[in-house]
Amino acid sequence: MIGTEVPIPGGAIGHEEGVCVTKVEDVRQTIEVTREAVYREGVQSAWERIIAIVVQPGVEFGDEFVLPYWPEAAKELSKFIESQPIVYEAHSTDYQTCEALENLVCDHFAILKVGPALTFAFREAVFALGMMENELFPSHERSNIISVLENVMVEHPEHWIKYYHGTEAEQVLKRKYSFSDRIRYYWTEQRVQRALNTMLAKLTPISLPMPLLKQFVPDIWANSEGKWKTITPEQILLAKIKNVLEDYNQACRRK
Repeated sequence: MIGTEVPIPGGAIGHEEGVCVTKVEDVRQTIEVTREAVYREGVQSAWERIIAIVVQPGVEFGDEFVLPYWPEAAKELSKFIESQPIVYEAHSTDYQTCEALENLVCDHFAILKVGPALTFAFREAVFALGMMENELFPSHERSNIISVLENVMVEHPEHWIKYYHGTEAEQVLKRKYSFSDRIRYYWTEQRVQRALNTMLAKLTPISLPMPLLKQFVPDIWANSEGKWKTITPEQILLAKIKNVLEDYNQACRRK
């Protein structure tokens, strides 16, 4: 991979109304400069292994917004790469619709980077399971996974403090639900792991009630094909992640 159009990891910090699509002139210059440098250093074989250049197709996300892909805005960029032996890599494609992902692939953004959308899906599943646990067990037996996560994040703010701004109440909401999902850095903390394992140990041996599945994981319940009695917490965690990946799989199959 080559290129310099790499956005801020994990999404934008502030709200954005739009982002600039990479200019064709900049892509052409990056390709030429990189080729010259490779040949100047006498490692021509490295050039043959380059498969993509990173560009900004006009997509982005932040705490509570997603900028969708508009093919018309990237029309010139898409046309240019057809004359090159490489494709584009697009960052920050998290939370794009399946249609948008399909359009990206059709426009030669063949490598779609995704990250926080997957960890967000995992967090979403954990929270749903935590809410089911609250309905099924008395307070003294619960893992309290959601409050444990919050407490650990507050005690160790280094992974979110520079990213989540606003009032105290706004920061509380972002720590739990931001699309940027800084919560992903806390799953390996020992207290969080203990709480997660406790919750899974409580829920795995039992049959999760159908009304709770419909209430807290309606997408999985709807796709269970009548097998809801055998759905395990692990299957719910995996299904949430697979639902995100399926949009990417479908976009690539469409091409």
